[in-house]
Amino acid sequence: MEWRAGGVPAVRQRLGSALFERVAGPERAANRARIHGTPGPRWFREDSPVRTVHGDASMFIGGLSALLLQSLHPLAMAAVAAHSGYKGDPWGRLQRTSTFLAMTTYGAAHDAQQAVDHVKNVHRKVKGRTREGTEYHAADPHLLTWVHVAEVDSFWRAHRRYGARPLTLREYDAYVAETARVATALGAFEPPRDRRELAERIDGYRHELRATPEAREASRFLLLRPPLPWAARAPYAVLAANAVALLPPWSRAPLGLPHLPVVERTGVRWAGHGLTRAIRWAMHP
Repeated sequence: MEWRAGGVPAVRQRLGSALFERVAGPERAANRARIHGTPGPRWFREDSPVRTVHGDASMFIGGLSALLLQSLHPLAMAAVAAHSGYKGDPWGRLQRTSTFLAMTTYGAAHDAQQAVDHVKNVHRKVKGRTREGTEYHAADPHLLTWVHVAEVDSFWRAHRRYGARPLTLREYDAYVAETARVATALGAFEPPRDRRELAERIDGYRHELRATPEAREASRFLLLRPPLPWAARAPYAVLAANAVALLPPWSRAPLGLPHLPVVERTGVRWAGHGLTRAIRWAMHP
């Protein structure tokens, strides 16, 4: 009885702390205090759709799906493969990305701008050539826009499917418009302002997309060889399956990923809802 009375809260706390540490990194407590405790105006109001979407456990699925979709642009993938160190430090990359999203979504306006300025400085230095000799530069507005639209499309779709309280379609349009503020600050070119523009912009990139060897290697690393302890492999497999199921059907074959509509609409999606509920339960405190 003693274990049953005190064990569940303790397990919940351990799971939540472990997840938070993985996602937010060693500076998690200081960053959280700064993001939520610094006084001053914010870029987004408290009831904004962007705060709802980015604060939900569905972001775990949406984030992984976004990485897979983004990898289909050869220039974006070449930059990631050569400069991000995602294999050597995948958790560090995740933590930097999650901190940036949290700072720009919830932080004080001057801290959000400082986060954007830091990323822009990093992008200016990321340049090179693909193995075919094509030049790339991470600060290229066209490339920044692709990364943005692939990310935002993945996030809103994940939230609509797995979110605790899915928004209306009009609110998802507002979400796309709100994320355009951050994309514009980063240097993206005329980011879309609603779901229709978002879909049109993604279609406009499709003739540029293909799976390079770097993209296929990244998908294998992300889906099959994540640096995780054995105890976390099964939940991660559920996460990975749902991230793949969230991808547009046309994006899967180039990466060698399956498209099994019936299985995805039943067992995979059911498991995804269970996983996001478990994450939400663990991280709620």
